[in-house]
Amino acid sequence: MGASELRGCAPHQQLFDPFSMGRLALQNRLAVAPMTRVSATTYGCATADMQAYYKAFAEGGFGLVITEGIYTDKAYSQGYLYQPGLSDGVQRDAWAPLVHAVHAGGALIVAQLMHAGALSQGNPYRSETRGPSVVRPKGQQMHFYRGNGPYRLPQAMTEEDILDAIRGFADAAARAREAGFDGVEIHGANGYLLDQFLSEGSNLREDRYGGDLERRLHLVCEVAGAVRNAVGDDFTVGVRISQAKVNDFEHRWRGGEADAAAIFGTLGRLPVDYLHTTEFEAWKSAFGSGPSLAALAKRHAGLPVIANGSLHDAGRAAALLDGGEADLVSLGRGALTHADWPRRLRAGEPTGEFDPAILSPIADLANAACRRAARGPRPG
Repeated sequence: MGASELRGCAPHQQLFDPFSMGRLALQNRLAVAPMTRVSATTYGCATADMQAYYKAFAEGGFGLVITEGIYTDKAYSQGYLYQPGLSDGVQRDAWAPLVHAVHAGGALIVAQLMHAGALSQGNPYRSETRGPSVVRPKGQQMHFYRGNGPYRLPQAMTEEDILDAIRGFADAAARAREAGFDGVEIHGANGYLLDQFLSEGSNLREDRYGGDLERRLHLVCEVAGAVRNAVGDDFTVGVRISQAKVNDFEHRWRGGEADAAAIFGTLGRLPVDYLHTTEFEAWKSAFGSGPSLAALAKRHAGLPVIANGSLHDAGRAAALLDGGEADLVSLGRGALTHADWPRRLRAGEPTGEFDPAILSPIADLANAACRRAARGPRPG
């Protein structure tokens, strides 16, 4: 049975409609969400295990694969030990066979570029952390990424540090294109560096990068411009955005929908091709009542939107598309449970519940493989 026939008889057919986003001609509306797997080499190079991991999503029917966060420079960007990088030519060349394998499996692949800032808990290049201001991040380091105890107190970034970070994003984007990626996604979500600059609690600066909302958005705007200049006009660039953070799950924008309008309006004027919103439950109101975060992005940015957050329920995922709240959906836990989630949905096969043991004690590929071997094959 050909792809068009499968699409015609699939439940929630709208999830299998093609879509164009920037220069990406996607076979369906299903993407793999970025998920940190801390499985690169000590020096940040992608491995054969990572290649097999990403290729499985392509062969399983996802139209788009977005990588885990990739660090961008050999200064302060790395967040976790064994995180992959795009900070030099060796790391770039290690990605090339992985990109080729995903393409051979039938999917497109976007590199998510990430600077951890004050949330860095494992960086062999620097012994200290830097963020917008001298503010210790809330919460505790994540043990399943080899962290322990409170986050370190960061030093405030100098103007030179900020310029270096911007240059790191741009150079990493250029290397991503050289490695064969189909696009890059700028990680502006989840409490990492660009989100730290956006947030009042972590950004106490009094220069042009701090103060009111417009100034707190300067860094992400400058990064987007630098990335676009580095990759040219014919390469897809996106931005990921969220309210909640990995260290502050309850965080919400203080100004509610007014802040959302200002943030998404600004992002919509940048030289980028899409936005990727993430919430714990993407279909729910962003502020207790009213539209979802994805819907607000669609309304105010005028760009294609990928929605992320507990959308492994196909009915909820399809409803977001039907309601015009998003153009694509990205799956994290659903993809980890079944790398062939799209194929299963098209075939009417059952899907299992996410097993949190995949991420414990360490959220790496070796642990996941051991857990699967211990459980044995699953029916269906």
